[in-house]
Amino acid sequence: MTTTELKMMTLDCADVRAEAAFWAGLLGWDVAVVEDEYAMLTRAGAPALGLGRVEDHEAPAWPNPRGTKQFHLDLGCEDVAASEARAVELGARVPEEQPGETWRVLLSPAGHPFCLTDAAAWE
Repeated sequence: MTTTELKMMTLDCADVRAEAAFWAGLLGWDVAVVEDEYAMLTRAGAPALGLGRVEDHEAPAWPNPRGTKQFHLDLGCEDVAASEARAVELGARVPEEQPGETWRVLLSPAGHPFCLTDAAAWE
């Protein structure tokens, strides 16, 4: 069986730079990348924390009466195609719209998006 590991969790937000400064300061993590649309925070031995700008972002309510939360998991895979096939076998769906050649977006049975990418890209 192929290995699939959690490499990053990405939070949606309106202001990437402000969120990156907040989370880096609170967690004491390094800012590996920061720009207006995207940031990545890292710490040795831990999955990364990504921050992605979403146009017209609306923060989830708390308590959240609709149960909507705004994040996705990024998974590093030894074999992206094999991991995709296994995820589909387990009930995931592959949406038509994809972000490019290096990432595969799938939807969990409950509809939560997650990304598959080559684990070697994380080393």
